Parts: sequence; structure tokens; C-alpha cells
Amino acid sequence: MRLGGRLAAAIEILEDIDKRQRPAADALKDWGASHRFAGAGDRAAIGNIVYDGLRRRRSAGWLLDADTPRAIAVGALLLEWRETAQSLNETLEGDKFAPPPLNADELATIAARDLGDAPDVVRADCADWCAPLLQRPFGNEWVREANALATRPPLDLRVNTLKADRAAVLERLASTGGAPTRFAPHGIRIPPIDGAGRHPNVQAAPSFGQGWFEVQDEGSQIAADLVGARPGMQVLDYCAGAGGKTLALSAAMENHGQIFAHDAEKGRLAPIFERIQRAGSRNIQVASRTAELTELIGRMDVVLVDAPCTGSGTWRRRPDAKWRLTEHQLEVRRAEQAAILQTASAYVKPGGHLVYVTCSIFDEENRDQVDAFLSRQADFAPVDHQALWEQGYPAEAARIDPQRGISLTPACSGTDGFYIARLRRNS
Repeated sequence: MRLGGRLAAAIEILEDIDKRQRPAADALKDWGASHRFAGAGDRAAIGNIVYDGLRRRRSAGWLLDADTPRAIAVGALLLEWRETAQSLNETLEGDKFAPPPLNADELATIAARDLGDAPDVVRADCADWCAPLLQRPFGNEWVREANALATRPPLDLRVNTLKADRAAVLERLASTGGAPTRFAPHGIRIPPIDGAGRHPNVQAAPSFGQGWFEVQDEGSQIAADLVGARPGMQVLDYCAGAGGKTLALSAAMENHGQIFAHDAEKGRLAPIFERIQRAGSRNIQVASRTAELTELIGRMDVVLVDAPCTGSGTWRRRPDAKWRLTEHQLEVRRAEQAAILQTASAYVKPGGHLVYVTCSIFDEENRDQVDAFLSRQADFAPVDHQALWEQGYPAEAARIDPQRGISLTPACSGTDGFYIARLRRNS
């Protein structure tokens, strides 16, 4: 397929996403299933246009003064694919599979607009109601931080130190362009793709099947490191999900001690069993029922609460979620987080730690939750997060409040957005 046909397909998929309010991944999968003639390269390019358009929806639409799938897809090409209005029209002319070329009004609008003059919410590529949520943690830097969440993400891997080291994995994956991550000690980063490109299918590599590495954002790796799990500890991963952080904790504990992996939604745990086997982790016990945790109350050295959240820190990877998010959904998540923190805290032994993690950048889900919890639980106190961070990482790589936690963002640390707070139970 030529660019014109790929653009037409992206517009069709964006229309489907808008009409049916469905995740982009589902819409792309369905389109591919009904258009078998499209090769892997075509599907990747179409997906890139769709995701670029969703990441840059406000700014793309602003360039053409329209919030339509056509404007968003065309704007994505102008903003992310180094196309100009003229070069794009030259490409579309005469292509029977392409959408109509830009008309005179569209050309005039694009020529008259400079994104540097756009309103802050446009340059931030966020919904109006989210602007105050971004201003709270970031102040005058909020547009820059939000804009970084609208860029293409890298592909990060975590080396499984139970089976390999970083040098060996880098050698195996030399063709991918991977390099050591800036901060995570066992991470590998494959740079963001460009234009119509696609990331290598690292999960097809023999070394992945052998358990040498997992796909995991560098920020998630750092969050797992800050949990402080060490060999011989008793650890509860209370919201384990598919087990990404559970596996990282197992490697940090060198298969000594015990990790209990629990999630209230049993379906989320489904992938963990195969992942445990592939990784060679022998110290993980999956507990899908809350009743199985009764004997753990007051006995855990560390309890990790990787709480369900809005996922605002992952908007680079899931940009459609940015536009589906509502104020009501945020309030629902906040209520869940408060309840989970309260319940999970009972498992921490005196002198042990409760670690609260989200992949959100909103204070409402982060600092506010920790403040509320500490106001209820006088037997917990925050650790010195500045000292905790500087044990292994440079000060400038994160936003740190010594009393309330550590924040990672694409603009500051080059990772997805994460929040980590570590609280100690009084002896």
C-alpha cells in the first residue's frame, strides 16, 4: 500500500474508534482481520498514523481547525511524519485508494497556523478538564510534561538476572539497536520508531522464550527496584496483575524468600503462570483468593500496592485512554485506591514497609492518597524519599518530595509516568 491507502485506512479506523468508543488496539485488530491483503508493514504504518493522531489529537485537529478523523490523521502526518501540506498533496494526487487531497481552505488554514501560538491545552494535547490536574504537580512545566506524554515511546526490556546478564542479552539482540537504559541497572532500551517503522518483535527471539528478558518500561523497573525486596524477605504483591513487577522482585530476591502474588481480578493473573515458568522464578506463590492471604496478616516485610489507576502516565503507549478518561472514572479509581491501601496495610509487619505505586501523574491519585492514608494510620510514616532515590539514581532524574514520594515522567526521566511512595510501619 502507498501512503494514500494507509492514510485512508487510518481515517476509517479513527472513525470506528470514535463511533464505537472502543480501544484503538481492538479497532486495529478488527481492521486487519477484514483486510487480509494488508501486509505487516502496511498494518504497522497504519497503526502508527492512528496512534500518532490519538497522541496529538488536539494539536493535529487545531492545525486543520477540525476535530474529525480526517483532520486528526492528516495532522499526525504533518506533525510526526515530516510531511508538508504540499508534499502530502503530491502523494495523494492520482491515488485512487487515497482520501481527497487537501482543499484550498485546508491549505490556507494550515499555512496560517503556527503551533507555537496555540492555546496551552492544544500544545499539551489534553482534554480541557485534565489541564488543572496537570498543573497541580507540574506548575509552569505542565505543558512540557504533557507534551512529552504525546510522543512516541521506546521499547524497554528488563534483563532477567536469574538467567542472564545485560551484556549477554545485548549481544543476542544486537540487530534491534538496543542499548543500556539510562538509569535502570538491568534495562535495555530500543529507541522509538520513526515514520512508518515498527519495533522488532523481540518476543519472537529465542532468548525471550528462554526467559532471558521481559518487556517492561524502565520506569516500572525503577519502581520495582525501589520496593526494596531483598533475598530472604517475605513480600506480598497485592495488585500483581500479569506479574511484571512480581518477576522483577523475584529476580531481586535471587529466588530466596517468598513472594505472594495476588490480584482481586483473577483474570488479570492469567498470564503470570507461564511467565513464572519461563523466568525460572521459584519463590512466587500465586494467591488468587483473598482468603489465602489470611495467614499473612502482620507478617510481611514488604507489601507492594501497584494500585489500579487512570494510567495517565502511560498515555504515550495508550493514547486512546487519554480521551476516554472521565472525571467520574477518576473518582472511582480514587475510591478503589483508598480501600486497597487500607486493606493491604494490614499485612505489613512492625518495621516493615508498604510501597504504593501508580502509573498516574495526577496528585489526586498519588500524594493525596498517601496524605489521606497517613492521616488515618498513625502507625505508618514515610521514609526519606530523597535518600531512598539517591541510593541508586541521580537526583535530577526524578521529581522528589522527601516526605511524600518520587515521580517519574517522560520529560524528566525519559520513562512512562510513575509515582512511588514507601511507608514504614512503626516497630
